[in-house]
Amino acid sequence: MKKLIPLMAVTVGLLLVAAGPAFTAARLQTAVFAGGCFWSMQHDMEHIPGVVSTEVGYTGGHVANPTYDQVSSETTGHFESIKVTYDPAKISYPQLLVKYFHTTDPTDDGGAFCDRGPSYRPAIFVADAAQRKAAEQAKAQAQAQLKRKVVTQILPLGPFYAAEGYHQHYADKNPERYGIYRTGCGKDRRIKELWG
Repeated sequence: MKKLIPLMAVTVGLLLVAAGPAFTAARLQTAVFAGGCFWSMQHDMEHIPGVVSTEVGYTGGHVANPTYDQVSSETTGHFESIKVTYDPAKISYPQLLVKYFHTTDPTDDGGAFCDRGPSYRPAIFVADAAQRKAAEQAKAQAQAQLKRKVVTQILPLGPFYAAEGYHQHYADKNPERYGIYRTGCGKDRRIKELWG
């Protein structure tokens, strides 16, 4: 019997090591946000500790599989958005919401920074009651901190359609062009005015 115990421990240990990535993948969660140009949302959120991956796309509209041209025509009802996959052992959904708010102007319901129109409005897309409750609390906290009305919408999550490949990680692939856009758009200046 004594010889079986070490063998069993080794077997269990090997099984856990082999299954490690599966355990990690099983606990990952997703959050979907809109807050203006999805290039900037991705640039700001992909390096947050605990964020595993990000994908830009379109959600909240009434057309299946929309293209960028369709969404930017403001006829499909979609928001430029970002799907964030994160490890809740490293960052919680409420903590992620705080990071989200601090990358947006939640007081602007006409767009975001230099990008105007409904597809650029700030919104949190919630998958369940727990996310809705956390989003409502984060919105109330942001409003108290800013001492002004926060117009960020909290909407039920529907289908998320990935944007075209050239939009994915645009800031990383086109740093000069993105830098010119971001400076010209005034995002950083406005974020500093709002959040300090």
